[in-house]
Amino acid sequence: MKLLKDTRFYKFLIPSIIGVFLFITPINQDGNITIPIAVLANKLLTFMGDKSLLVIYILISISTIITILNKILKFKFIKNNPKLDSLFGIKGFWLWVRIFGFIFVTMIFWNIGPEFIIGENTGILIAKGLMPILVCVFLLAGFLLALLLNFGLLDFFGALLIKIMRPIFNLPGRSALDCVASWLGDGSIGVLLTSKQYEEGFYSKREATVIATTFSAVSITFALVVISEVGLEHMFLPFYLTVSLAGIVAAMIVPKLAPLSKIPDTYYIKQPFKEDVPENTSNLKYGLSLALNKAENAPSLKSFIKEGCENVFEMWFGTLPVILALGTVALIIAEFTPVFKILGMPFIPVYKILGVPEAELASQTVIVGFADMFLPSVIASTIQSEMTRFIVAATSVTQLIYMSEIGSIIMGSKIPVSLKDLFIIFIERTIVTLPVITIMAHLIF
Repeated sequence: MKLLKDTRFYKFLIPSIIGVFLFITPINQDGNITIPIAVLANKLLTFMGDKSLLVIYILISISTIITILNKILKFKFIKNNPKLDSLFGIKGFWLWVRIFGFIFVTMIFWNIGPEFIIGENTGILIAKGLMPILVCVFLLAGFLLALLLNFGLLDFFGALLIKIMRPIFNLPGRSALDCVASWLGDGSIGVLLTSKQYEEGFYSKREATVIATTFSAVSITFALVVISEVGLEHMFLPFYLTVSLAGIVAAMIVPKLAPLSKIPDTYYIKQPFKEDVPENTSNLKYGLSLALNKAENAPSLKSFIKEGCENVFEMWFGTLPVILALGTVALIIAEFTPVFKILGMPFIPVYKILGVPEAELASQTVIVGFADMFLPSVIASTIQSEMTRFIVAATSVTQLIYMSEIGSIIMGSKIPVSLKDLFIIFIERTIVTLPVITIMAHLIF
């Protein structure tokens, strides 16, 4: 009863309930399982209509022009503001990525330039097929993720789940919510949540990188799209069970391998949060005390809006150019070069050893998933064997890291991981999950 008289309890409870409803509660939308934030994003996308490409063009243009002008004129107001300096004071490789993102979006918007850049399966696929929904997700998540982050919910669940996440995955308990948000909503939401937690000192470098590359799972909705593409939607339940099992195995093994195992447990800030339950204190009581303390220091409405605007601008101006540039380049390589086909050749004997029919065709789908998760299923749709199509679809979903979205979002965030490391983790996830998926496929078919 004493708790019910504590105003901090309601400051924790009410925003947390709203946050859980928006980001974690599954709802049925037109026969598909999704979450309310995804529904709102789609409503916003419908509202933008055919102006979505114009919006993307304007956002990337603003980002690039201000960055270049700041490079030349060295604006003091940017230099003296850490947020603006980190956003518009970029140098070297990332500066060129932003410039190429601007060049690509200009070509796509005005429909000028070579077909391999502005084609339906390359630049247009990224700019018109993927990025409009990301603009909407970034806008909503930028403001509303604070409901999960700033009012005590993650602190509460972190203490409750530490006994599960620490022994099994060597991760903070709160990372379980990252996975749930991805699983029910979208992997991009999980990455954004992880990035913010890393910046605020709740995750170390190693933990943030492991969570982003391991727990930012593909949503149920997208998994259904993938299995439908290979004509096996009637097998969705065994398919998703297989994906879940393979994903858990990968989450237990891959972080123990380099490069993830070599990342130090250092923090983005000097005074990080330590998730250790005191002796003689229950996890529930400790979690509640953390939540109430967090709620007591929760931001005011003005601070809430200010932080939301900063988050949205960071994602719009910092991440969108990266996604367009790297995603387009990855799809160009996949579409117009034999690189991914050649890289997939070593998997031919692997598929044969595992007893997978049409091994040569299956091998062509392995590495192409690094460019875009949907490409393997498109290629596999022509394969005759149902079991092989099942394996290809499941593998593409468990690989998780693809440069047309998740990989580019990770690289555009503060999470410290290189393109080379992302590719190595992608290969490791493939090698670890493929036997699990194949064994399950042999049992199912």
